[in-house]
Amino acid sequence: MASDIRHQVVVVEPDPLWEQGGRTLAKELRGALGPLAVRVEHIGSTAIPGMAAKPVLDLQVSVADLAAAETVFDGPLGARGFRLSPYRYDHVPAGRDDDPERWAKRYWSRRGEAAAGPDCNLHVRLVGSPNERLALLFRDWFRAHPEAVPAYAQFKTVLAGALADLDDYADVKDPVVDLVVVVAEEWAAATGWEPYRT
Repeated sequence: MASDIRHQVVVVEPDPLWEQGGRTLAKELRGALGPLAVRVEHIGSTAIPGMAAKPVLDLQVSVADLAAAETVFDGPLGARGFRLSPYRYDHVPAGRDDDPERWAKRYWSRRGEAAAGPDCNLHVRLVGSPNERLALLFRDWFRAHPEAVPAYAQFKTVLAGALADLDDYADVKDPVVDLVVVVAEEWAAATGWEPYRT
């Protein structure tokens, strides 16, 4: 039963404190992880104003070497309540025939009231990889298109109410994200968007 509770999907109304929490945690991790952490970014739904989300911050750490990052990061992350997951690959969007190795990652998570900070999913991805880019594009497209936020938020809320299991939730959500990415890629091409452009 405890396992079911741990994997249950909870999507909540947007919290204005998520933005500051993401900034604060990104700053903390930049200091803790050292020079191997090329960039630390707040990503995902909690980084999009007005977006309903699971009450878990998603952060992305961009690195030049995943194996080195796994070795070096595990100590400082473990001291902050993060646990390394065996999950090592992101979903490859439909219609792409990429080698899954291009979508490799390392993934740590932190949960629970006893943790030293907010609940967090920490995605460590290679600089310049398609999955690093996609996380930033997804966030930035929604930030640039606030009119699309309510529909996607409603979809996630209804989906979370219909599916109790997090894995099932992700399996249904991924193809919808793939559709968003098609539109987002057109926007990126039309506007000249690139990761980290200020």
